[in-house]
Amino acid sequence: MDATRPLRIPPEMAIYAEKHDIFLLVQTLVRNVMVDKPEDPIQYLINFLKRDSVDVPRIILLGPPASGKRTIAKKLCEFTQAIHITLSDILKDDSDLTRAAKQYQDKKQKIPKDLWSQLILQRLSKPDCVRKGWVLEAIPKTQEEALCLQEAAITPHHVVMLEAPDVVLMERSSGKRIDPVTGDVYHVTFMWPECEEVAQRLETPRTLMPAELIAKKLQKYHTEAHALKRTYHSCLKTINADQPHVDVFSQVLNYVHTPRHSASPYTPRILLSGPPGSGKSLQAKLIAQKYGIVNICCGELLKAVSAEENHMGELIKPYLESEQQVPSNIVMGILSERLSRMDCTTRGWVLHGFPQDVEQAERLQESNFLPNRVFFLEMTDDIAIERVTLRAVDPVTGEWYHSVYKPAPSASVQARLRFDPRNSEEQLLKRLKEYWSQAVDLQAFYPQAVVINADQEPHTVFESLESRLVSRLPKVLSSREKYEG
Repeated sequence: MDATRPLRIPPEMAIYAEKHDIFLLVQTLVRNVMVDKPEDPIQYLINFLKRDSVDVPRIILLGPPASGKRTIAKKLCEFTQAIHITLSDILKDDSDLTRAAKQYQDKKQKIPKDLWSQLILQRLSKPDCVRKGWVLEAIPKTQEEALCLQEAAITPHHVVMLEAPDVVLMERSSGKRIDPVTGDVYHVTFMWPECEEVAQRLETPRTLMPAELIAKKLQKYHTEAHALKRTYHSCLKTINADQPHVDVFSQVLNYVHTPRHSASPYTPRILLSGPPGSGKSLQAKLIAQKYGIVNICCGELLKAVSAEENHMGELIKPYLESEQQVPSNIVMGILSERLSRMDCTTRGWVLHGFPQDVEQAERLQESNFLPNRVFFLEMTDDIAIERVTLRAVDPVTGEWYHSVYKPAPSASVQARLRFDPRNSEEQLLKRLKEYWSQAVDLQAFYPQAVVINADQEPHTVFESLESRLVSRLPKVLSSREKYEG
């Protein structure tokens, strides 16, 4: 290997890994093999990969008494096909562990935490839970139990905690009714069954508690709730249960369908486009500085290459000296080499100044450099003219100034400022016309692109960009098929 040449990583490697969730797949495989500790890890992994899904639901549903946990848990299992697990159901199983646990219950003693966690683990290790996933209802009840589950490597993907005022919960508890056939829970005021046959067979729970006992149970729950929130803070969603159960379930379902956080190294690949004067260079610089990604300005890259004493530099130098546009195939070759270097592949990049039309965008895509964030910074031509035509550079310091927004600090600096002829109003109008002639088609090529109002303070524009950057990166932002469709 030539040590003088920068290491190049083919871009299709990262694209393939992101498209097929390779990082998440490997993470899931390693986690499961370390938790289950099979005697034959290879055969275990083969069998694991043969499942319909390697990433099944693992949900914990918590909440105070009468918050609607049973109703939500059952509906959740209907929609996700996961297995509904309660402690009472676990204790119905006939095993040495359940028999030992029942002995403690018969003596009205607390089940030891080690035995308790083994019971849970035994149930969750059964084929139905392994294949379909699970919903634990009201498990765990305390932080101690939560920590026991963690020690047993029982880690949920999503934790939902229902909340409601105590006065509402006490009213619900007193009006609770049970369907003896299905075990479904209803309420005389809040949730009465639509089916008359079901309504006629409803029964008052045998264990209906007096108000004083309900109040004590609520107080005990609140004592542990804060600790449970801290334990599961990274995957917890609290939902207001004091609303129609249909709305509660909708919010719960939306949350559990939200992809859980992944440590998969999705590399930011950002594209900034916009008319002259829209602030692309400044915003790219701010993004690169804050997030440590590589700032690639196509124009500056071409100038740097032309200064090199090699074949490519000699090839593009005449175009730049005569202010002609460098052919797209040459530009793409230079960009391809730069974007394939180790820093861009591992840290990500923010590109501006390219592509300028759909042909160039297609070349970028065909080279497997697929941006996962595209922004169009837009403003009116009047603002562009004001920004561009009134700026000048200090030839001594290289600092840019603007007659309105950033005046020269002294008369001596003002006297030596130089205006770029390319920034004259006549030349700028030509560039603006050229930009807008391609903008509509270019935005259509990137249908998920975000349009940002660039006629704002730079920090406001940056905040708008950043708010879209910090959310989870999509695997692929654009595709030729979408554009052609």
